[in-house]
Amino acid sequence: MTKPLMLGAVAYAPKVVTIWEGFKEWFYQQGLAFDYMLYSNYETQVEAQFSGAIDIAWNSPLAWERAKRIATARGLSVEAIAMRDTDQDLSSVLVVRKQDGLTDLKQLQGKTIGFGAIDSPQATLIPKDHLRQAGMLAGRDYEARLFDVLGGKHGDHIGGEREAALALINGEIDAAWMIDGNYHAFANEGTLPSGSTTLLARTGLFDHCNFTTSPHADSARLTQFTQLLLAMRWDDPTVRPLLELEGLREWKAGRTSGYTLLARAVDDEQFYDQQGNIIEQNYRY
Repeated sequence: MTKPLMLGAVAYAPKVVTIWEGFKEWFYQQGLAFDYMLYSNYETQVEAQFSGAIDIAWNSPLAWERAKRIATARGLSVEAIAMRDTDQDLSSVLVVRKQDGLTDLKQLQGKTIGFGAIDSPQATLIPKDHLRQAGMLAGRDYEARLFDVLGGKHGDHIGGEREAALALINGEIDAAWMIDGNYHAFANEGTLPSGSTTLLARTGLFDHCNFTTSPHADSARLTQFTQLLLAMRWDDPTVRPLLELEGLREWKAGRTSGYTLLARAVDDEQFYDQQGNIIEQNYRY
């Protein structure tokens, strides 16, 4: 039996099993022996990339940043070979209550700002970096309140962002960060009542997840995986349900130009060191 190409993925929701069971069968039908291994957190998954347990990982942007740092420190290399069309050019927004009349970041001086999970790129790390670049530091200029749920999943579950949105509406905090797509989702589902909120700030553009190669994986099989992945079509009824579950219409070639903001945030917020070691003392996963 041919040893399958082994992919690592984080089980942030039950649908993850459906997605990867479906892709496993699809790759098999295309002639690629493929299997997957689920992890409860991205940190263990990234470490598995360097132990030889998996050949490729479906990584969060923060997991990519850690894999890149570990590889560089060890004289190895990893590559972002593909991502979803919906992973590119995203932004996060700072939401405030319309009734408060806030129009400038400086008006949040001394107030409480809500963030997502401690390891969320979109709801904590990049937003804190945005405020830092504007001259505002947590603990000095504002109080940071984390809605830190499901550590290790890098905010994929959006639970922390939803809790922050609810706290904003309930008057527990003065502002809340969330990715732009979730802001619209929370408005549509009624978590943020129509006409009750407005946007005070928006981060620069950033990218989200990617398929990250492991250093010792077979390059020929990675090439086959990538070619098959990029050949998936939205109008193919065998894969469209899986693409819908994963939240994309098309796989794109990977790029790393969209991780600049996150890399700076990881340094400034002291989350990982340059060797990829976890240095955030309050991080639990």
